[in-house]
Amino acid sequence: MKKLFLGNSPKWFKITMLAFLIINPLVYLTFGATVVSWLFIGEFIFTLAMALKCYPLQSGGLLAIEVLLLGLTTPEKAYYEVSANLEVILLLVFMVAGIYFMKPMLMYIFSKLFVKVKSKLLLSVLFVFLSAVLSAFLDALTVMAVLISISVGFYGVYHKISSSSEDYNRDGTLDRLDLRGDAFQQFKSFLRSLIMHGAVGTALGGVCTLVGEPQNLLIGERLGWHFGDFFFAMAPITIPVLFCGIATTAILELTGWFGFGTPLPPVARQIIEGYVREEDLKRTREQKMDLRVQAVAAVLLIIGLAFHLAPVGFIGLGLIVFQTVFLGITEEHALGKAFEEALPFTSLLVIFFGIVAMIHDQKLFAPVIEWALSQDLNRQPELFYLANGLLSAISDNVFVATVYIGEIEQAFQQGLIDREHFEKLAIAVNTGTNLPSVATPNGQAAFLFLLTSSLAPLIGLSYGKMVKMVIPYTIVLGGVGWILIRLM
Repeated sequence: MKKLFLGNSPKWFKITMLAFLIINPLVYLTFGATVVSWLFIGEFIFTLAMALKCYPLQSGGLLAIEVLLLGLTTPEKAYYEVSANLEVILLLVFMVAGIYFMKPMLMYIFSKLFVKVKSKLLLSVLFVFLSAVLSAFLDALTVMAVLISISVGFYGVYHKISSSSEDYNRDGTLDRLDLRGDAFQQFKSFLRSLIMHGAVGTALGGVCTLVGEPQNLLIGERLGWHFGDFFFAMAPITIPVLFCGIATTAILELTGWFGFGTPLPPVARQIIEGYVREEDLKRTREQKMDLRVQAVAAVLLIIGLAFHLAPVGFIGLGLIVFQTVFLGITEEHALGKAFEEALPFTSLLVIFFGIVAMIHDQKLFAPVIEWALSQDLNRQPELFYLANGLLSAISDNVFVATVYIGEIEQAFQQGLIDREHFEKLAIAVNTGTNLPSVATPNGQAAFLFLLTSSLAPLIGLSYGKMVKMVIPYTIVLGGVGWILIRLM
């Protein structure tokens, strides 16, 4: 019976959700559609904020079903929102799955980087930069999954040796005592700081390009921007922010503030270097050929995106076909694993669109948008940036971007704003939902993925710890973005 409603979610969360479902019809009958619609938005944001307790697909899905039952929108309107954003759905389904088959190559690159670079400062900067570049062309969740896999692997190797009943004394310099106590805590702190740099890197790169984040494609599609159009439109904001983010990484490593700056203990370096050497020796000729195939696929992906040879989802599907053909993957169950990461979030996105349909039907954001558009033209971009940044930090940036860009597009279609101003507001929405949202794990899917991963408890990365560590990045990324939006 315990799992009958919302599984193993906390009891207080189950009671809260039941209360929502009971109260909403009463509010609708008493106060009308507008009041209950705003109540639904608050409840839906609550489910997003509680993602660590219960994945929002279940709790948010219950609310979306109730929205339809109360007639606040219709299945046809929800379907229209989904069909209007089909390219985003295809991106999540096929591109993420396509990148899944590249994981061995990505892990090879990061593993080599991990052991070849001796300076923690340089390693941190490279992690941020490489994560940013990969996230600009690939999927941030996949990049994060690779970083987590590498970190878990290295942690496992270190822990296995440190927990061994036999001394690890391969070269006569190490013993069990070296592998315990302070060295182990230092190693965990090292991994924690490095993985957080990588997480921030996914945000820095994700904001730059059409495929960096799901909402980017959604925004670019509304404006008719291809890959190059989107990049150059965002570049006056995103490129300076990227360099400021990298500079912040260097400062944090040099000062050791906010839990950064911990170097890799010498004993851990020797263990990991030995592990990587062993993996290289065990790599077969077939595995080496697979890495080359994945590298070619990465080049083809970049070419396809840069020249917009096809819709992004089709490029991802082509990537799946190319890699599976030349990697010899032909069994259905082997293909199915590639889709496991993306489909839960894709399903949640469809739920988003149902809530968005309600917002449009009930014209909930129309007064807010009209107020913002009534302000001085020069102030409007910064107002949208701040509003999107605040909402994204406490809920979900895809949901916030979907709502705002839809309302702004309607204003453009009604002739309230011209094309140039439409583009400025779109830039403000994109950067607002991508930069200040690093403040909490709720705003960035990659951050939430890290927090809920098997790595987080191993290295002592809690919700509070993550929020504390990203404070300087939040200030720099959000602040610099706001200044540049004002100057735009």
